[in-house]
Amino acid sequence: MQHTNPGRLERWLGADKVAQLSAAMCNPAARWPGRPIAVAGVPGRVFVSGDGDFIGAIDAGYEMSALDRADDIVKRAVRRERARMSRVKRSQRGAIGSLDAALAAYFGGGNRTFNFNKAGTTGVVGSSNTLWYVGTAPAAGAAAAAAPGGTIPTDASTGSFIFDNPSGGATQHFVFGSPFSSVAANTLLLYDRLFSVTKTMASTATEAVTGVPTRYQSTTPGDHNYSGNNFLMIECRTALPATAHNWTTCTYTDQDGNTGATLPSVTGNSSNIVNRLDQPAGTWFAPLASGDTGIKNLTQMQCSASVASGAIDFTIGHAIAFMPCGIANFCCEKDGLTTSFNLERIQDDACLAFLEILKPVTTATTYNGQFTTIRG
Repeated sequence: MQHTNPGRLERWLGADKVAQLSAAMCNPAARWPGRPIAVAGVPGRVFVSGDGDFIGAIDAGYEMSALDRADDIVKRAVRRERARMSRVKRSQRGAIGSLDAALAAYFGGGNRTFNFNKAGTTGVVGSSNTLWYVGTAPAAGAAAAAAPGGTIPTDASTGSFIFDNPSGGATQHFVFGSPFSSVAANTLLLYDRLFSVTKTMASTATEAVTGVPTRYQSTTPGDHNYSGNNFLMIECRTALPATAHNWTTCTYTDQDGNTGATLPSVTGNSSNIVNRLDQPAGTWFAPLASGDTGIKNLTQMQCSASVASGAIDFTIGHAIAFMPCGIANFCCEKDGLTTSFNLERIQDDACLAFLEILKPVTTATTYNGQFTTIRG
């Protein structure tokens, strides 16, 4: 794919948001090893790659920014309301009357909209927070089962978005998202939560993991179920004491089915706060062994120190799309026909959840909005 026009992308999202997304994929602490991840909310079809570059066409940003677009939306809404109040009737011949009709005309129907409200918690600048354990819509997700078995979440799990699987050979795909954020310059990652297991605390012994995800398990590149974009994150479910620690000798099966791969040592956070990933600032995924692009399943966990209390879950996810929130308390994305149709595949029984990427400020942030999928 072609490189995205940098001037238009910065004009639309803002230079700070472009820099944040780039840093989320490539910075001194970590480099994304998988294939590029879709960026929602950008008119066109834009992705950000593991080297922090943007690829794909952008169909906006020639003269107007997202903030300009937001201002334009408000002005248009005011004009429409004035017209309605004065009973001025206008018509458009040949226009599609709704987003549903537009999607039906373009894709053949089958769209589904999911609403969400997530009350995030305090964070650390540059660090990432899990939103799995907070409500209210969907409700706060449950803790994982203990090792060795762990938990395989699905759309039926508390904390996920409930949906019926497509029938008749149809498949479901992400179309676009419309998030509102109470704090500007935040970014959400929509992902499929594949597997989670609770680590035994107050122990330095190796701990086996036997549970295996059921989605994204193919070892064939290009397959819709390929494990090559699966990532691992270390979630702090209950605050940790002031104990320095690293996650060492954690092993996994890689995207090609090779067993016994070992994660590079991951530095944990002494006195880590609830929901902050127990990883260095600047990361939202744990690094993999050189040359690996995904984690098929986790086989072992180990901590370098005996952390007396707290709760840690090792979680495998599959990235669907970034959803930037550039403007506080406003969604500038209204018309699905002028936003990105990335069409990322969503597997049957997917457990869709959110991750708060590289917080720009410490403030607890509330997210509202919706995202839309299409079936066909």
